[in-house]
Amino acid sequence: MNHFTDIRTIGVPVGDQDRAVAFYTGTLGFELLMDAPLPEIGGRWIVVAPPGAPTNLALTPPANGGPADTGVRLVTADAAAAHAHLDQQGVDTDELVTWPGVPPMFTFRDQDGNTLYVVEEG
Repeated sequence: MNHFTDIRTIGVPVGDQDRAVAFYTGTLGFELLMDAPLPEIGGRWIVVAPPGAPTNLALTPPANGGPADTGVRLVTADAAAAHAHLDQQGVDTDELVTWPGVPPMFTFRDQDGNTLYVVEEG
């Protein structure tokens, strides 16, 4: 029996939650879904997502203190346009990859150096 039906939230480690909120909402255009204090352990529970997305990101303090390869894949209708937009915003991006038979894609790093991926929907 499968007890799991969905993936709702993926944690992304960030060093400064306010700076992360500004990056994910301002630069990437995500919506701020929740920003609640965690009085027992300190910090905040912050959740962001692209508008209307079923899966979201929790911007959490880093477990090991450094950047991570999040494995998070963001979907876009136009990878080239998303790449150009992030470049214009000064985001650390790698080149747009266009291999035959594979959707256009690229990687970028957030304000903490965490690697995220962008893949064009196919």
